[in-house]
Amino acid sequence: MKSQRASKPKSDPPAVRLSLSNPADLQPKMQQMQLAIARRAHELFEARGGEHEHDLEDWFRAECELLCPVSVSMSESRNEISVRASVVGFDETELEVSIEPHRITILGNKQTSGMKAEGGTIEQTGSHPHQILQVVHLATEVMPERAVVELQAGVLKFELPAAATNEFETAPAA
Repeated sequence: MKSQRASKPKSDPPAVRLSLSNPADLQPKMQQMQLAIARRAHELFEARGGEHEHDLEDWFRAECELLCPVSVSMSESRNEISVRASVVGFDETELEVSIEPHRITILGNKQTSGMKAEGGTIEQTGSHPHQILQVVHLATEVMPERAVVELQAGVLKFELPAAATNEFETAPAA
């Protein structure tokens, strides 16, 4: 008879709390990423011989080449919005997050490793994008100053308290 060993379930690494960035400080970085996407989209346009009517296709292809995909899920209760964003492969030092009353912005820039060569550093390149630019629009207003953002096992977890909708709401009459 085979012996059965109880195996311990693997525990997730501890959550790391992220500090929030000022939305205005992220603007220049977002613009740089968008400019890089626009340049690549234009290269694709030129490679097709300047054929028009494929601008969205070029833009989306450029995004796919330059940005890591981020899947986002959201749930909402009366008092809180929970958002989960998959940022696998990025650690807390490579991510910047800002929260505004109706929007979350996630920027990621994966540090690329370099290899030394006689003439200097040669950057290792690959076909995998190493940047994130994700904007999540929120239908419900939140209080950014009370938000909690944690990174755990490749998932950014946002707990966003909803802003008070009506201070004069009363309980139903008995």
